[in-house]
Amino acid sequence: IVEYFDYQCPYCRKVEPELRQVIFDDGKIRLVWKDWPILGPMSVTASRMALATRYQDKFIQAHDALIAINSKLTEAKIREALSAAHVDMDRLDRDLASQADAIDTTLKRNNEQAMAFDFRGTPSFIVGKFRVPGVLTMAQFGQAIADARKAAAAKK
Repeated sequence: IVEYFDYQCPYCRKVEPELRQVIFDDGKIRLVWKDWPILGPMSVTASRMALATRYQDKFIQAHDALIAINSKLTEAKIREALSAAHVDMDRLDRDLASQADAIDTTLKRNNEQAMAFDFRGTPSFIVGKFRVPGVLTMAQFGQAIADARKAAAAKK
């Protein structure tokens, strides 16, 4: 499952626990997050900071901390959440500067992919070979996964 998400998207926050539960329960699904900051400048700031944490192997912790913020993002809230997630903030600032081109390239590529898939907002998913825009329940995720597996098996 590939998820295109925005840290400021309330629907992304809402679907996160259910998506994680489906993946945990199944045990055979790989989740790939694609930062797609489309809800304003603070979304871009949050995504850039989260992507910069990859250089200290803290992306999952950063993602969890940022997706859990249940209010409008500010740089102060983002920094506070990342610091609480044990991100080295001095290293983060250095990596934001030194890796700016790589981070911006990732965000540009994610945006181009989302546009090519004709996604209109977050969250949007690719489940197997299927495009699945919008919020899904656990049952709907289960059905999308079953459909993707059936389609993959039919091609063999």
